[in-house]
Amino acid sequence: MKIHEYQAKQIMSEYGVPVPRGRVVSTPREARQVARELGVPVVVKAQIHAGGRGKGGGIKLADTPAQAEKAARQIIGMRLVTHQTGPEGRIVKKVLVEEQVQAERELYLGIVIDNGSARPVVMASEAGGVDIEEVAARSPEKIHKAFVDPAVGFQPYEGRRLAFATNLGGDLLRPAGELMSGLYKAFAAKDASLAEINPLVVTSDGRLLALDAKMNLDDNALFRQPEIAALRDRDEEDPLEVQARVLGVNNYVRLSGNIGCVVNGAGLAMSTLDAIKLAGGDPANFLDIGTVNDVARVVNSFKILTADPDVKAILINIFGGMARVDIIAQGIVDAYREMQIEVPVVVRLAGMNVAAGERILADAKLPLIRALGLGEAARKAVEAAR
Repeated sequence: MKIHEYQAKQIMSEYGVPVPRGRVVSTPREARQVARELGVPVVVKAQIHAGGRGKGGGIKLADTPAQAEKAARQIIGMRLVTHQTGPEGRIVKKVLVEEQVQAERELYLGIVIDNGSARPVVMASEAGGVDIEEVAARSPEKIHKAFVDPAVGFQPYEGRRLAFATNLGGDLLRPAGELMSGLYKAFAAKDASLAEINPLVVTSDGRLLALDAKMNLDDNALFRQPEIAALRDRDEEDPLEVQARVLGVNNYVRLSGNIGCVVNGAGLAMSTLDAIKLAGGDPANFLDIGTVNDVARVVNSFKILTADPDVKAILINIFGGMARVDIIAQGIVDAYREMQIEVPVVVRLAGMNVAAGERILADAKLPLIRALGLGEAARKAVEAAR
């Protein structure tokens, strides 16, 4: 789950990460009031779940309260298009009004889960202010890392090592270590998958400040993080993904292709996406129906896929183990009974109770395209979508 910059800064500040003074507002008049309260030049920043806001016109400087009100009026309500939003952009509903900061240096600091070591990794770089992916591609030696043992936590010596590596010595050594420690505590306490400060700036008066902040939280941990779950902004999420969660289809991610997929098991779902690409097609989604033997889950999956106007064909790929093929088959039949399915549907069934499942489909006499193996199913789905 993603949250807004102002929300990430609020969480980080609770754990000792210094952030600029400011407040989020939803009207131009409120922006003027905040600027007046701060009493200094401010920056007005669009709050959407995407980077590149400045290039799209979503960040403006203001020297007076009147200018802050004008900037907020220009930003609030605009459709902000960045390289991360796609061409459809996002409607801006709130802006963050913060004090302007005179930065002498811009650095990068972030924490993610490293799958290779199965540990959080703290990354620091002097090349702040740009996408860390660009730094990794062009100058990987500029990224310094500390792999953290979760049982021990982030240690002071690791903070000192990263601080020295990014030339944060002298009077900045202790504040840098404390900031890194605070960021890690926030990351661990809130079950984050990403905590990022880019840029982390050294100000002209010698302070460290998180000028921008980003946090992604683990959806699977939200059951024990109710205060984090309350921060969810559904307006920033894909409507079909929101609808899928409402219908109990939790493992659905919308993609950019035209072949809808219903698969049981995350690994098989990934293999199915690969098979579609190998056959020359483009998947429209990741959908792991899971191992719950529930006819309604199958029907609801069809509801999500048929609601996507980009879907031109559907591929059902089931390899029954704990999931029973006969229940999946009954779900397919019920989906055809409950809704008008106008796109071709390719079905590949194998595994537990497959004979019973085949009888159910045969008796229903549905206009299905059948396949025996994954490769064949992928090829037929690509052909059907064309």
